[in-house]
Amino acid sequence: MTQANDRAVDDKTYAELQQIAARYPEPRSGLLPMLHLVQSAHGRITPEGIEACADILGISAADVSGVATFYTMYKRRPVGDYHVGVCTNTLCAVMGGDAIFSRLKDHLDVGNDETTADGKVTLEHIECNAACDYAPVMTVNWEFMDNMTPEKATRLVDDLRSGAEVRSTRGPRIVTWRQAERVLAGFPDGLADEGPTAGPASLVGLGIARENDWKAPDSSPGLVTGAGAPSSTSESAEEKQ
Repeated sequence: MTQANDRAVDDKTYAELQQIAARYPEPRSGLLPMLHLVQSAHGRITPEGIEACADILGISAADVSGVATFYTMYKRRPVGDYHVGVCTNTLCAVMGGDAIFSRLKDHLDVGNDETTADGKVTLEHIECNAACDYAPVMTVNWEFMDNMTPEKATRLVDDLRSGAEVRSTRGPRIVTWRQAERVLAGFPDGLADEGPTAGPASLVGLGIARENDWKAPDSSPGLVTGAGAPSSTSESAEEKQ
């Protein structure tokens, strides 16, 4: 383990990293949640965190670093208390995501993937979050903020910076980025039941299906299960001969 300093992996964190690795038949499978735990403890991916993960998993630091640098969710620079993501993928962009992102850059005086001087907010444009029915969408520490506008967005970040309690438009309280990272590492915070998993717009199709008593087709023997596979009710080429 690394020598004690302000970024070292302490005994508690090291033990929890070992606990994560032990969840999996192949310990290396635990690397992603382990990296989230490092971020929860250090506010970013640190060299010490990389070394600790490598030590526990019996792999090289280069292997761990390769994973940590591949995924954008792992940060090599300190992240603020609140990671604010603005979806600028196609639908959100045309619905106002680009305007929201531009407004927030000016309002916060930061660029993409930069943090405000007070350390409160890190702003980043993000890819599709599979919530197009609520476009334009933002996230705060991975909680959804639906149907946003530039005005709503500026009020949101002002509330976050002031310390006011903020809730996702779907219900849950917004916790700090480090707290959210701990949840992603597999340590629940007890807030999972505070909000719905889907809102009315996402459930419209289900409601229509129920109103019309539509059912999914039954899966029965004889259906084609692969490209060009004959069904049991059809004659094979050999039977026709």
